[in-house]
Amino acid sequence: MKKLKPYLLFIIVMVIDVLILLKSPDLGVQVYKNTGMNFAQMLGVIPPIFLLIGLMDVWVPREKVIKYMGEKSGITGVLLGILLGAAAAGPLYAAFPIAAIMIKKGAKFTNILVFIGAWSTMKIPMFLFEMASLGYVFAVTRWILSLTGTLFIAWLIDRLVSKSEKQQIFAKHSENTGIEY
Repeated sequence: MKKLKPYLLFIIVMVIDVLILLKSPDLGVQVYKNTGMNFAQMLGVIPPIFLLIGLMDVWVPREKVIKYMGEKSGITGVLLGILLGAAAAGPLYAAFPIAAIMIKKGAKFTNILVFIGAWSTMKIPMFLFEMASLGYVFAVTRWILSLTGTLFIAWLIDRLVSKSEKQQIFAKHSENTGIEY
């Protein structure tokens, strides 16, 4: 049972899907079609993300990450987190492995949260689409609110997460980096 624990949610979802298929075959078939499409989409995204992560891990020196996004990076780290997140492409689940590499390389916890927030709400292509479709005022207003919300939430989470919890997060992803939080 201990070996199945990591897969428990997946198993429960599969059992529910089978029950849906048995109860309502048309709906069940649609559920499996959607699952297949989502799985295919993930297969198209995950390999390039892993390639990017591997390249980041090898090509980006830890010293540069510490200098530009580490504990003493100041506003530079925040701006870089916003830029990297806003310029990124792909679904939000792709941001988390990149954030793990940022942790490993010594980025500040708040800057990682800003990166994830910017990835999820401040994408440049979305901003351009909103400008063309919904107008300049809407696009700029939403972007400013997203920026404000991202910065506030990153600050708040940084304050709410204890020092020991941060140490656990960084210890899980760091290889004897000596980072103190």
